[in-house]
Formats: sequence, structure tokens, C-alpha cells
Amino acid sequence: MSTDRFAQRVRDIDISGIRKMFEAAGTDAINMGLGQPDFDTPEHIKRAAIDAINEGFTGYTYGPGIPELRQALSHKFMNDNGFGVGPDEIIVTSGASEALEIAIAALVETGDEVLVANPGFVSYRALVGIMGGRDVSVPLGEELTMKPNDLAERITPKTKAMIINSPANPTGGVQSKDDMKAFAELADDHDITIISDEVYEHFIYEGEHISPARYSDNVITVNAVSKTYAMTGWRLGYTAARPEYTQQMLKVHQYVQACANSIAQRAALAAIEGPMEPVTIMRDEFRRRRDVLVEGLNHMGIKCEPPKGAFYVFPWVGDSTKVASTLISNGVVVVPGEAFGDAGAGYIRMSYATSMDDIKKALQIMERVL
Repeated sequence: MSTDRFAQRVRDIDISGIRKMFEAAGTDAINMGLGQPDFDTPEHIKRAAIDAINEGFTGYTYGPGIPELRQALSHKFMNDNGFGVGPDEIIVTSGASEALEIAIAALVETGDEVLVANPGFVSYRALVGIMGGRDVSVPLGEELTMKPNDLAERITPKTKAMIINSPANPTGGVQSKDDMKAFAELADDHDITIISDEVYEHFIYEGEHISPARYSDNVITVNAVSKTYAMTGWRLGYTAARPEYTQQMLKVHQYVQACANSIAQRAALAAIEGPMEPVTIMRDEFRRRRDVLVEGLNHMGIKCEPPKGAFYVFPWVGDSTKVASTLISNGVVVVPGEAFGDAGAGYIRMSYATSMDDIKKALQIMERVL
């Protein structure tokens, strides 16, 4: 069958390198390639979902999401993130993945440019390309974060948006408050939009989480319950933005999704309004795992700086493709840095959202085979 029948914008993208590594591994492999907490969803959240099923809460909901969840998220943004947003400025989506899609679809036309970290999360470039735009790579500084000057140098009349991810995947970098203020000023000065991906906001070990929406209205904030509450499979995310943005994103949401899963919305409500102790326990355990993994890598001569957030390390290994293949053939799944952009060459991403025992076993295997 000729490939000419398929859209060029889809032919130009590839299957995620993360998924390739995950699906190529054996069932007994130690999986340090997928960004998924190994904790179970907390009990009070699961009970809320079971109650929703038993009550017959299984039909369509309002397109933007159930009112009580959007109200809870409105309080969350004010109390946790320091900016005001009304329930009618929030859209509940099928994970942060859909949230990113509708944000980029609402903004990007053919030929528009979007500033993206290189290395950065794999979805950003693919989604920009699907919408007909062009991603413009922004290199990372010494602390594996984007710098305002590097962004400013790449702004052109075609620049429509910049995507900020803090804490960041794949590096674990955390942007400073001064950087976020500067990004907001750039957005306002050049009339471009910040898409702020904040899914790792509660997993910070040094520094603090800053939402750029504290400093500018030209921001679409993207978040989800997936990482924070160990709810990746529930597929529940959300956006927050001024009405001008929300009205346009809602059109796309209406036709690609209609509404998010009703049961997952009730579970998310219990998560947002419930205790944060399970999240704190998770974060503290991730910190311990990070320290063991970083120490082990440096001990065997693999240079690795301690990440300030998220649950990934991004060590330099030289030939990242060869190292990743060698490790996978020996039962340890990692992702070569090239999957996140050409500036990731020479690095591998390792997730420490897996058990301490598996981390120690993986280090033993790495020391033996590398």
C-alpha cells in the first residue's frame, strides 16, 4: 500500500521512543523507561470511583467537566499556584495529553513557530507538527533548564507560543522564579502564549514550583492528576486559561472528546479535595530513590547531576543508543536521550518511579555490562 494516501504531517512523525523501548522490553525487565509512579492510587480516590459506578454516574457530563470538580480546581489554583481562575475558565480533559493537544490546536496554524526545550518531552514537537506548525529548539543551560535569553533570541514574527515544563521531563530541571517572571514578560512583550506543563509540580526536591500564570494572562496552564496521585491510567487532566483561550480550546475538546470520563472526574474530585499525605509519602520516597540512583551512577563513573524535580535522571553516557540497547538486552529498560530531541544525544533517561530494589538491581547490572 502506498504511503501517499496518508497525511504528510502524520508521516513526518514517528512512534514515541519511550513507547518503543517500553514495548520492546521483556515482561521480566526492570522498567526504568516509563514515567509512571509505581504507587497504587490512594484508597479514598478509588472509593469515590466505585461510588460513582454504584450510583450510576456513568453517562456524559458537561463538556468542560462536572461543576464541582472545576470549582475544586479553581480553589486549587488560587491556594497552591497563586493565581485566580474561575470554574468557567477550566476545561477537564482526557489526561494532560488531550490538554496539550487542544491548547496547541487552538493556537497553531500552518507555518507558526513554537519554542520548545531541546531535549524536551516528546509530545510537544509531534503535536506542533500535527497542527502544521514548526518547533524551534531552545537549548538547555547548565542546570538543564531553559534560559530567558535563549528564548528571546529565537522569537520571530512567526512565534506563536512557547512551551515551559517545570519540573521537566526528561531532565528533572526546575525553573527559577526569576526565569518564570522573565518568560511571562517575553510573552506579554511579544504577544505570544506560554503553554505551561505543570504535571510534576508536587515532585520538587530543591527549589520551588512557580506557575507563570502568576505573572501573565497570556498563559494556558496544563496539569493532570496522573503523576501527583498515581492515576496515570485514569486519564484525567485539565487546562486553566482566560476565557478567550478557553472558548477556542473548548471547540476542539467538543469534537475530539466531548467530555472526560465521568467516573474519573469523580475520582479526581476526591483527589483534589482529599488529603495530601499520600503525595508527600510518594515524594519523599522518590527523593530517597533519586539519591541512591545518582550516587550509584556517579560511583561507576557515569556523570549524573541530582535532578531538582520530577522522577527522572538524565546522565551522560556517550553513545546513548548503544548503551540503551545494551541495557535493554540485559533486562534494564532506559530511553536514549535522542528520543527527546537531537540535543539529548549522549544521554539516557532513567525513571526512578520504580522500586528501590529494582533500582539497586539495575545499578548492579549497569556496573557489570557497561
